[in-house]
Amino acid sequence: MEIEPKHLHTLLEHVRQCQHCAPELPQPPRPILQAHPQARILIAAQAPGRLAHERGRPFADPSGDRLRQWLGVSTEQFYDPELFALVPMGFCYPGKGRAGDLPPRPECAARWRAPLLGQLTQVQLTLVLGQYARRYHLPGSPGTLQEQVRCWQQHWPAALLLPHPSPRNTLWLRRNPWFAAEILPVLRARVREILS
Repeated sequence: MEIEPKHLHTLLEHVRQCQHCAPELPQPPRPILQAHPQARILIAAQAPGRLAHERGRPFADPSGDRLRQWLGVSTEQFYDPELFALVPMGFCYPGKGRAGDLPPRPECAARWRAPLLGQLTQVQLTLVLGQYARRYHLPGSPGTLQEQVRCWQQHWPAALLLPHPSPRNTLWLRRNPWFAAEILPVLRARVREILS
């Protein structure tokens, strides 16, 4: 069933009522996202984690704390839908796997992503977090995460691939100090420029 309402508010109502993947999820569906037609920065991540699912808010966990620090924004700014659209590849918590959370359910992006992104016409910067978001937003980008993040200017200033801000990536961040030294100051400056 194709659903492409003319207004984002109506589309978000449909998304939040979605039960499409209910049989495949470990808990009842609870689609979690944030969007507004005036949003200026899109954060395209994987899927809500367990804490975000329980709290009903995207990035309401240590990953979100680190991401807000990377961006140099307050919690109030981050959760202002007119500033940030938080639209992951999957909207419901997919459950736990052997090495972290399971991948986002593929049905979610296939059903909802194009209509949602079509409503976000004011976005000036897309921040891409994780391999599933990378495949969707930066298709054909070869190489490892480290190689792709190092080539950050390739899609700049419209898009930027980031390592996931999860505490699980602390070792990656320690091994790649150039990320904090070279990329984060430029990212923070761009975010300030867009939000001013």
